[in-house]
Amino acid sequence: MLSNSSILVTGGTGSFGHAFAAMTLARYNPKKLIIFSRDEMKQWDMAKLYGDDPRVRFFIGDVRDRSRLNRAFDGVDYVVHAAATKIVPTAEYNPFECIKTNVDGAMNVIDAAIDKGVKRVVALSTDKASSPINLYGASKLASDKLFVAGNAYAGEHGTRFSVVRYGNVMGSRGSVIPFFMSIADQGVLPITDVRMTRFMISLEQGVELVWHAFDDMVGGEIYVKKIPSMKVTDIASVVAPDARHEIVGIRPGEKLHEQMIGIEDAPYSYEYDAHFKILPAINKWANDPARIKDGRKVAEGFSYTSDNNPNWMTPEALAGWIRANRAKIGAI
Repeated sequence: MLSNSSILVTGGTGSFGHAFAAMTLARYNPKKLIIFSRDEMKQWDMAKLYGDDPRVRFFIGDVRDRSRLNRAFDGVDYVVHAAATKIVPTAEYNPFECIKTNVDGAMNVIDAAIDKGVKRVVALSTDKASSPINLYGASKLASDKLFVAGNAYAGEHGTRFSVVRYGNVMGSRGSVIPFFMSIADQGVLPITDVRMTRFMISLEQGVELVWHAFDDMVGGEIYVKKIPSMKVTDIASVVAPDARHEIVGIRPGEKLHEQMIGIEDAPYSYEYDAHFKILPAINKWANDPARIKDGRKVAEGFSYTSDNNPNWMTPEALAGWIRANRAKIGAI
């Protein structure tokens, strides 16, 4: 599907964009891959990685600016919407800016995609959008709802929208593994709560989930990959086996456990071998065989959280992953 096509990634200089660009260029050989973002220095640095590759283009712009999106989306077949204000404290202290990017920006992407005849759009979401307790999560829940409803909004235009949702990305900039690594030599690691758990997904798995969504989507699905969990204390012990753990308490807006499917979504959720799908509650789409395919309805009261997950990553597996990926941990 993506081969010989024109693909655009909003927020494309972030961790996901770096992984998506490298993997998609290698696997699908698209005609054009456009990196859309507002940071010229990040684009400058990323451009050095691709030299004179004629497939890779860079486009300065902001998802808040619909007219710029209209220009960028001209001739584009597929869009991955990765741009977001996503640091929880930043969103709490700058709520208006968070809404402008995460909600207004989502609306702009939807409108521009429809107006320019984009075939399919996949938007990245977060575990924090499921039963949100902070503004970032609430804004991404609103964004998810907008992209789901965008399929009805598109009407006869044919543009289709879906969402992928995942939690803690292993080794991404600002995440727990590079944070612990950066202070490991101090001999003390801050632990918010000894009970805390997190989902563990690699950037590569995140990219593969987006590829699957493009291939599988009818419109309005939220894709959730099955991934392992770990206790934060176990992560800390792998990163710095000799460090002491200091309990500092949960920060404002932080959850004890990550959640990607809540019990309220269970009536609309289906299980597959490697993932779940939350189907839209609107327009009777949750009963559509084309969207359900070979899915199995989850049990009443089902939820998918990092503490009730049947799949757990062992410390040995994490240690092996760190050894194999040390050079790029926290780099993007």
